[in-house]
Amino acid sequence: MKRKKVVSFALAFLLTIFLVIGSSFIISGNLKALTNNLIITIASSICLLLMMYVIIKFLFNELDKKRVNKIKVKENKFTKMFDKHPFWFSLVFILLCWLIYIIAFYPAIMSPDPSFQILQFFGIDNKYSTYVNLIDKSVIITNHHPVIHTLLIGSCVKLGTSLFDSTNIGLFIYSIIQTLILSSTLSYTIKFLKEINVSSKIRKIILFMYAFVPVFPFYAMSPVKDVIFGCLIILYIISIYKFIKQKDKLTVKQIIAEIVLLILITLFRNNGFHVIVLSFPFLLFLGKKNLFKYLLILIVVILFYFTYNKVILPTFKITPGSIRETLSIPFQQTARYVKEHDKELSKKDKKVINKILDYDTIAKRYDPKLADPVKNEFNKDYTDKDLKEYFKVWADGLKKHPLTYVEATLNNTYGYFYPVETNWYVYTNYNDTINDYGFDYHFNDLNVLRFILSVIAIIFPYIPGLGLIVNIGFNTWIILFMLFYLFYKKKYKEMIYLIPSLVLLLVCFASPANTYFRYALPNIFAMPTMFLIFMNIRNEEKKE
Repeated sequence: MKRKKVVSFALAFLLTIFLVIGSSFIISGNLKALTNNLIITIASSICLLLMMYVIIKFLFNELDKKRVNKIKVKENKFTKMFDKHPFWFSLVFILLCWLIYIIAFYPAIMSPDPSFQILQFFGIDNKYSTYVNLIDKSVIITNHHPVIHTLLIGSCVKLGTSLFDSTNIGLFIYSIIQTLILSSTLSYTIKFLKEINVSSKIRKIILFMYAFVPVFPFYAMSPVKDVIFGCLIILYIISIYKFIKQKDKLTVKQIIAEIVLLILITLFRNNGFHVIVLSFPFLLFLGKKNLFKYLLILIVVILFYFTYNKVILPTFKITPGSIRETLSIPFQQTARYVKEHDKELSKKDKKVINKILDYDTIAKRYDPKLADPVKNEFNKDYTDKDLKEYFKVWADGLKKHPLTYVEATLNNTYGYFYPVETNWYVYTNYNDTINDYGFDYHFNDLNVLRFILSVIAIIFPYIPGLGLIVNIGFNTWIILFMLFYLFYKKKYKEMIYLIPSLVLLLVCFASPANTYFRYALPNIFAMPTMFLIFMNIRNEEKKE
């Protein structure tokens, strides 16, 4: 009981902090709202803390109760087929339900990023080729966007234009590939959930969620890199859970399959490597049985990653992405510092900052929730000396006004842990950037159907209860709740399956945009599976 109280209070305290910080930034864009009415802040925080503690302790108590008997489901043709062929039945059902989206949004819902990737593939100058000094000016492709994804979407468009003289057919080929990957991955989770004895009724609910919640079909038709990456993360989380439960030694087939999966994760998202190196090593604590094999998998993937980035890409004259993509946090801090404390900077400091970022306009460009306007003026011709001097100035600013730096970071991240912030979007309108370069991409004439589906998607996050499925902050809370409960139950090994999602959250914090749905998409896609794995762990504990 003491352990339960302590863990419940710790989680309640953390979530209360999230609520208080988020509310302050919603009200004032900084932390001043907390100090302006200090007495009210303290009183409301204590009330929130007590309320959160009561709720969390109640939920912990409910989870601690005896396992509920399985709900009996009436046998019918639907149920029999669903249980007999969980993967294929789910796949067909999902595709049939998504068909209306596939028809309405044929050939694909293009957005800026995949548009620029297509331009890169066809060797057409674009903004990403200007962000860096190209190794070879004739090779426009850079690794800003994962090269494998650029090649995939570009090859599909080339196939469509070569064989059918149609950009639309090429894009539709890609859409079909991505839709099949996503629907197959989701169908596999249904099969997996049956393997871990999740009831048929719950699995049906999950299937209906996949089929009817608009985030899934809309992103199936949106050729952004995050969709395939999200599928790979789901498979990775499942594989980790299976390793945790593995009683025998890993087979050669399992080792090869995991290596392939981890390599694909590093290829389809540049930060995929960080997810792996910060999560997979925890499997080494599972014991000596498969220690060497886990180590072997990790070493092979690390060797591949460095060979791919340091040997293969340079061999083909493919330029790495700009270093600016990793510097969103310090750049936002500098921009806010300049905006609030410009008079405290010496002429020398201003010149140093100007060598990295255009100083004269940085304050005007500063957007508290988006780092791109600041990063867009990054000097690609910087030297190592310039960057070193910049970080000295940055460090001086941190010493003088640490609160400014903290506020800059929180203002750019609070939506990832504050459920009230809903910066929801799906791609519904097509981006015709590629048409300016001779391509012919266009929607069909089903404008009314697209409008209806788009309206449903736009209002979905605001539907009471259901909307929480796609709420970024709420999903973060669920992850933390599962983590703290498993810690309370001393299920330390089982906690490992949540680590990839926690690392992805850290990646979101380091990203250039606040509450950016696409960055949080892998966790939201994986949430139904993660939560039911959690419930399975809880049920197994009750059996013991």
